[in-house]
Amino acid sequence: MLNPRTAVAKTLMVQGTGSSVGKSTLTAALCRIFMQDGLRVAPFKAQNMSNNAFVTPDGLELGRSQAVQAAAAGIEPSADMNPILLKPEGDGRSQVVLNGRPAGSFKARTYYEGREKLWAEATAALDRLRAAYDLLVIEGAGSPAEVNLRDRDIVNMEIALYCESPVLLVADIDRGGVFASLLGTLELLRPDERALVKGLVINRFRGDRSLLEPLPQMIADRTGVPVVGVVPMVPDLLVREEDGMSLEREHSLRKQGSEDSITVAILRLPRISNFDDFDPLARAGVNIRFARDAVELADAHIVIIPGTKHTIADLRWMKSRGLDQAVVTAANRGAVVAGICGGYQMLGEMLNDPEGADGGVPDAEPGLGLLPVNTVFSNDKVTRRVEIRVAAGAQVSSLTTGASGSGYEIHSGETLVNDGQQVMPMLEIDRGDGVSRIDGAVSGDGNIMGCYVHGLFDSPEVLRPLLESVADRFGLERPVVSPFSMEDEYDRLANVVRESLDMELIREVSGIG
Repeated sequence: MLNPRTAVAKTLMVQGTGSSVGKSTLTAALCRIFMQDGLRVAPFKAQNMSNNAFVTPDGLELGRSQAVQAAAAGIEPSADMNPILLKPEGDGRSQVVLNGRPAGSFKARTYYEGREKLWAEATAALDRLRAAYDLLVIEGAGSPAEVNLRDRDIVNMEIALYCESPVLLVADIDRGGVFASLLGTLELLRPDERALVKGLVINRFRGDRSLLEPLPQMIADRTGVPVVGVVPMVPDLLVREEDGMSLEREHSLRKQGSEDSITVAILRLPRISNFDDFDPLARAGVNIRFARDAVELADAHIVIIPGTKHTIADLRWMKSRGLDQAVVTAANRGAVVAGICGGYQMLGEMLNDPEGADGGVPDAEPGLGLLPVNTVFSNDKVTRRVEIRVAAGAQVSSLTTGASGSGYEIHSGETLVNDGQQVMPMLEIDRGDGVSRIDGAVSGDGNIMGCYVHGLFDSPEVLRPLLESVADRFGLERPVVSPFSMEDEYDRLANVVRESLDMELIREVSGIG
């Protein structure tokens, strides 16, 4: 159990009746609220499954949702906040990122055979955080009532029991069946687990709160656990809500402008990663669609090939659906084609994987041939934050030379210009050592560009000239690209949640007064 000399922080755990009920967002809101109240607060999630990752200042990986929660708490993220990150690769395999570094690729059964080591690493990270903060807001995963997984649990009730943490159980009323989901979850918990559940939260309520009566009291009477609040659906929330690229997430990004607005087609790759790269596009009011078929690229003014956990497999998927030729056709008719990370690799002429770093076995696949570059994968994974400046030659693509921003890299492999070929670099990057390096490439006509940097579009200096030039080229409305403060969005979320929950009771059960 706890070592009182190292584990000093109080804890509050947010669990859910299922996946995608809003645990990540509620955890972020609570981190913000407690930070506003003067506490040193940090998030924690023992095990996360997501291809949407972020990079810590020291070059380690963690789930994007924990990075968002850390930002809401006003602190830098650390690998201890998400010691185990599973990045699905398909065919029942996932890359395991342990304490921020790749530890191998495993089938589910093999992974669970190592539970004892994983549990030790997860609890050690938890203890380190508890020694450094006043309060941890801990997020669960899926549902704690999946009894078939109970003997392998390292993220839900086992964590709550380990640190004797009070639990808030969250249900999504927008999906329906909120009474049954709360009651059923509690019924399936063991007595010692159920005793830790100190409050129930009804999330994503729409409409007149009074019309919900007497449901909250009925739930409390039946379960013996108080409903500590009803949180409304927050319109147009820009805080990252999900770890995975769910249908809900796709729809939240599908911002529709007018008929005279730019249309952006983002390829919906099976193993898409770091999809929050496109949030700034949604904020600019362009038409966004996630394309799975070639016809969806026919009228796009911008085509984006995003990052992916398995580049060669997703490239072959594109070819099987005719999307490869559709991308080439779009480029030939003057549309801008941009590739980020794995998408950049696909734009080249050849992808070689001699060590099986991309897909588990040695492999190779011709790329789209739109940029004169080749990629060679290796088991050396690059994870780092970078500062960026648009390179001088990239102005042909309507990017503004010298426009600056920041971002991060997460990739395996190196992409180099073919011998005898010349290509304009897209970015100059600084990895924190003051040395300027080249990243990415731009075609001679400026229509095709690619780079490894995630977060590229977060900078209005980079995004605005690109969108404006595309709008002018096609005779469309110029979109509005304004500076955006995620801090304001965290505060907006926190205000809604603070007004919706019985924070006095939550502070009491958390032991923080």
